Amino acid sequence: MKFTLQAQDTFSKARAGLMETAHGSIETPIFMPVGTAGTVKAVHQHELVQDIEAQIILGNTYHLYLRPGLNVLNKAGGLHQFNGWTRPILTDSGGYQVYSLTEVRKIKEEGVTFRSHVDGSKHLFTPENVMDTQRIIGADIIMAFDECTPYPCDYQYARRSVDMTHRWLKRCCDRFDATEPLYGYDQTLFPIVQGSVYKDLRMQSAETIASFERDGNAIGGLSVGEPAEEMYAMTEVVTNILPQDKPRYLMGVGTPINILENIALGIDMFDCVMPTRNARNGMLFTRQGIINIKNEKWKDDFSPLEVESDLRTDQVYSKAYLRHLIKSQEILGAQIASLHNLHFYLWLVRQAREKIIDGSFYDWKEKMVKVLGQRL
Repeated sequence: MKFTLQAQDTFSKARAGLMETAHGSIETPIFMPVGTAGTVKAVHQHELVQDIEAQIILGNTYHLYLRPGLNVLNKAGGLHQFNGWTRPILTDSGGYQVYSLTEVRKIKEEGVTFRSHVDGSKHLFTPENVMDTQRIIGADIIMAFDECTPYPCDYQYARRSVDMTHRWLKRCCDRFDATEPLYGYDQTLFPIVQGSVYKDLRMQSAETIASFERDGNAIGGLSVGEPAEEMYAMTEVVTNILPQDKPRYLMGVGTPINILENIALGIDMFDCVMPTRNARNGMLFTRQGIINIKNEKWKDDFSPLEVESDLRTDQVYSKAYLRHLIKSQEILGAQIASLHNLHFYLWLVRQAREKIIDGSFYDWKEKMVKVLGQRL
């Protein structure tokens, strides 16, 4: 993977860049729609390409390992062949499930034992077999196996956890470097900075991660319940240390405002389930603010979903119609709302990129964060 820095904002740390992978190029800053189980929920691949203009999507190692399983993915020739997506894919290592599935997992130095949420069967994830699993899935960018600590988190626990994450990273790198890709194209490995909301741990972790000199670096363990100010403070600490000439990925973030503020702090890549999950519950993100389409006020509003949008779906369907679909729990409602929200997120990062390149990012960002959180 190759990363080229193309422009930097004068009044913030915002950057525009180009990542080149075996499955195509990615213009940064970028938002990556989440396709946990090999699908971005309620959205076709051709819609992701043509309507949303997604350049890269995510898969999740834990979920794909359980279903459809590695045997099926291997026979298919990897996830790209299995789901028909021809552009880049990034896979999360399962480290987030270490955080989210506390009821069904045990953490030891060797790795993490899970009980499957599907059938209760027991599985051991280690840094080594997680690398092997992501080789089989065949993502362009694969993530190191780490522990994502909860918030709030005791300092001593966070310190022990970050040390173990670094030991696991060494094992990940050793296994990754000792194995070959399975499907004839290169893969790359990103380490993950941890350290909860403790500045000294974040600094230590960022320095350790940078010392591995991989093609890109990620920041994990944020957007897990901490106040936004804590997230921004930790992000700034880490981006001051991570190398300038490599992409920086802030995992699991976030709201449109979170994304703009973190772009200003030097982040290049984002992912979050928010646009699709909230869409299925009737929340729309727009250029004027947030719409809860279930509210009575939209019942007889026959205006387009978003007048300024160039998404055909936004012009064809009215707010009243989408409200009817969502209230009736019609599947089409989830599809329309998901398309809208993902299109908005990709529009937002494209706009940010344009503003960074033309030198007007900071003023534009300050203006946008005032309106994007408004409830309409």
